[in-house]
Amino acid sequence: MGPATSQLYARILRPILFRLDPELAHRLTLAALALAPPIAAPADPPELATTVFGVRLPNPVGLAAGMDKDARALNAWNLLGFGFAELGTITPRPQPGNPRPRMWRLETDRALINRLGFPGAGMAAAAARLERAARRARSIRVGLNFGPNKDTPPERVAGDYAALTRRLAARADFIVVNVSSPNTPGLRDFQAPARIREIVGAIRGAAAPGVASPPVLIKIAPDLDDAQIDALCACALDERISGVVATNTTLARAEAGVAAPYPGGLSGPPLSPPARRVIGRVYAATAGRMPIIGVGGIASAADAFEHIRAGASLVELYTAMIYQGPGIVGEIKRGLVRLLAREGFRSISEATGTAAK
Repeated sequence: MGPATSQLYARILRPILFRLDPELAHRLTLAALALAPPIAAPADPPELATTVFGVRLPNPVGLAAGMDKDARALNAWNLLGFGFAELGTITPRPQPGNPRPRMWRLETDRALINRLGFPGAGMAAAAARLERAARRARSIRVGLNFGPNKDTPPERVAGDYAALTRRLAARADFIVVNVSSPNTPGLRDFQAPARIREIVGAIRGAAAPGVASPPVLIKIAPDLDDAQIDALCACALDERISGVVATNTTLARAEAGVAAPYPGGLSGPPLSPPARRVIGRVYAATAGRMPIIGVGGIASAADAFEHIRAGASLVELYTAMIYQGPGIVGEIKRGLVRLLAREGFRSISEATGTAAK
């Protein structure tokens, strides 16, 4: 998809969608995308291909969690040219999420605030869709983002992650443990090393006998301080966790240069600097030994490239599609090819972490 797609979206589709409530616009967009046929996008340039935590990907640009919570539009993410899609957050049981309104656009900042609280149809519904996709030999790589139900007591949260693993691990190329959403009370407390060990142990214990568990990654908040990041990274290395997703949405407002009265997590360009700080800190704290998926504020190839240079092996986006349309995926990939050539890199992996080096 080229510039014409972006122009069509900016001139016609976005004005229509932006007249609607943000959550209604999201549901209608996802319903339309779910109708996409199983057609692959054109092949990517070889310099974009990469292998991360043992998973071979055609390009490093992924869909961030939150857009497709129930695995409804796998064909669309393939067709749009994503290298992979992180689906979810998926919870064991269906739940409605937080009361509405719970999503707001900040058009001046090209940002969003959401306090959705993991609304979704639960793991059984997601499993059914993923199993149908497997029968059709889906080609896009899939990460599954797991979270606990809101009413799960803290002492049973690890059990929710174990249940999700038992039901869905066979359909995942990697698992993302979401312990950083600001919209589920108490969830961010599980970023503490002792809690992470408990969850990772439960996930590994839930794997089927004789079947290797998919790579397990931890998704962390952009609001952690350096000491918290360092402690978390030490735990991740000790537990042989496969990677870190950095970052979730932020609760910061003034620090992100945003004035907004709405509660919840902020995403979009204001999140880019704090997310990149965390990416760089994780890369340094792990001496580059732990793959990072960089998420937060990516709205251009330059944004993606700077996350990669800070230490990310892969990147994800979501909010940029709302403001710029689906053509942004192709624009970022084409831009990355130019930036790699300009800087003398032959691959994404060569560029990863070069700002730190």
